Amino acid sequence: MGNSSFADAAAFRNAAATGQVGVDPDAAQTVLSKIRTGKDAVEALLRNADALAAPPKIGANPVGQAMSAKFSDRADGSRDSYAQALRNLYTQYDQAEQAIVTAMSRYHEIDQAGAEPFTRHV
Repeated sequence: MGNSSFADAAAFRNAAATGQVGVDPDAAQTVLSKIRTGKDAVEALLRNADALAAPPKIGANPVGQAMSAKFSDRADGSRDSYAQALRNLYTQYDQAEQAIVTAMSRYHEIDQAGAEPFTRHV
């Protein structure tokens, strides 16, 4: 599921960059605002994610130490970690933001190109 949304965000960004998609800037402002709000929230969580990586104190014996290291790694280090999930989500928000901004800038180009055949003969 995560890989699909990542690919979808990248595909939308690429379509906007190549001029295949244009979005009316006035209509896109609400979406862009929500994307930026989500991106800011994820960024705030990422700033505090280091606190989750603090090894819990669950005993000085070898099992407790191993479990403590495992929990710490799961929070911040491994590819399935909470922090990595947040980094992936932030990237998706960033790509969506870039795509919307690019599609907004392309809107007028696409609109003018579509109207050209009709205005050329005027």
